[in-house]
Amino acid sequence: MPDPNPQALDFLSTRRSRPAKTLTAPAPSRAQLRPLLTAALRVPDHGKLEPWRLIVLEKAALERLAALIPARAEALGIDPSKRDKAVAQYRDADLVVAVISAPKPSDKVPQIEQVHSAACVCLSLLNAALAAGWGANWLTGWASHDAVFCREGLGLSEGETVAGLIHIGTETVPAPERPRPDVEALTEWREA
Repeated sequence: MPDPNPQALDFLSTRRSRPAKTLTAPAPSRAQLRPLLTAALRVPDHGKLEPWRLIVLEKAALERLAALIPARAEALGIDPSKRDKAVAQYRDADLVVAVISAPKPSDKVPQIEQVHSAACVCLSLLNAALAAGWGANWLTGWASHDAVFCREGLGLSEGETVAGLIHIGTETVPAPERPRPDVEALTEWREA
């Protein structure tokens, strides 16, 4: 017989990301962040490969990354409005955890399963932060998908990619509600 956890189910049924631009200081301290990181790494991991790693970006690191964006935007021909939005995403944040997808060579575990495991880390960290009372949001953006920016700014190795940038801070406004998916429209039941 199942042993239900209605509080956890209620949290998952009502969770809402907080827009990153509405988050402010204080952000979690290292001591406050460690349990969230520990919870985030309790994800499905076929083969126990740990095909991910975390980079905690504090204010000075985020400002350094923001300063790298204009040159990359120019080199890539990125529209100035998109450039400015990317700069603000880093410059205006107080704490971001970069979840890095780092697939390992494996004959048993396909790379796509390892990438999915990194995505699970993103969602688990987002939910852990929200459950702990912080505001949080999972973002990416063109800069986080640019190999040069990732190599020079984040120190990523060949084959590593950014699965997500989890912004964590103090909420300044209530979380906005939005339309949710229609379960019935998206679910197919098969009996045979």
